[in-house]
Amino acid sequence: MPEKARWRTGRKHGLIAIGIGVMLLAMGGCAGDTPKPAPTVTQDQVRSNADRTFEKLKQEEKNRAVDSGVAPY
Repeated sequence: MPEKARWRTGRKHGLIAIGIGVMLLAMGGCAGDTPKPAPTVTQDQVRSNADRTFEKLKQEEKNRAVDSGVAPY
């Protein structure tokens, strides 16, 4: 087989391999699950979470004050 024909055959096989790879990637991307939207948080839930966190902080502060012998304010 002449050198030029061998080069064309190799190039053709390379392009076919690249095409198959692109198709497989495209099919894999389409087969994935669509991302679910993040749950919405209401203002009441935010307020409730903030209140709970603030109460925990106050309790920790009281515990630290008792452990160190300093009166809490």
